[in-house]
Amino acid sequence: GRTMAALWSDFDPRTLATPEAFDADPELVTRWYDWRRLMCLRAEPNPGHRALATLQNRVEAAGRRFTLLTQNVDGLHQRAGSTGVVELHGSIMRWRGVRSGTPAVLPEGPFDSYPPTLESGELIRPSVVWFGEALPEDAVRAAGEALRSCGVFLSIGTSSVVYPAAGFIDDARRAGAVTIEVNPASTAISGDVDICLRGPAGEVLPLLMGGG
Repeated sequence: GRTMAALWSDFDPRTLATPEAFDADPELVTRWYDWRRLMCLRAEPNPGHRALATLQNRVEAAGRRFTLLTQNVDGLHQRAGSTGVVELHGSIMRWRGVRSGTPAVLPEGPFDSYPPTLESGELIRPSVVWFGEALPEDAVRAAGEALRSCGVFLSIGTSSVVYPAAGFIDDARRAGAVTIEVNPASTAISGDVDICLRGPAGEVLPLLMGGG
């Protein structure tokens, strides 16, 4: 038989990660997201995640502010020890009622049935940002506040083409920040940053922290 990964590879994420897809087939969409949630739970934070948690500890121990803005939805930054993470695209580790927004209690394994519901019978969905949806207002506000007072800005492992995150580099430069990109490949912002560090975050960040 085919693995779950092989089965799901037949689906285009862009066709599943929409409110319309959920409305049309909530069972299919929630099965896919729950499979991804369980994959994330089985995953371990990599050395890059852990290096960022170490950096946060050092910066805050020196009395400075550290804000981690992420487009990831997997919760691995928190599991690596990062605190106060601003999740711009939400989290697959939180689900909520589609109408009420009531937080759902998630099982450690798969849901008993699909589509899953609250006890009231209301359908639940992952608290991620789907195509066509606005980013969480509190996350956007927190990002804006951090960028306005930013002294050093690190762009790590992002293609820098999805807005508003793609515009963060401009906000940081306006604040007078030193800008650093960590990425294996050249991106849209590579020509605009002060320092480019080429390589995977899991290799480059531990070296910056003196752990390599």
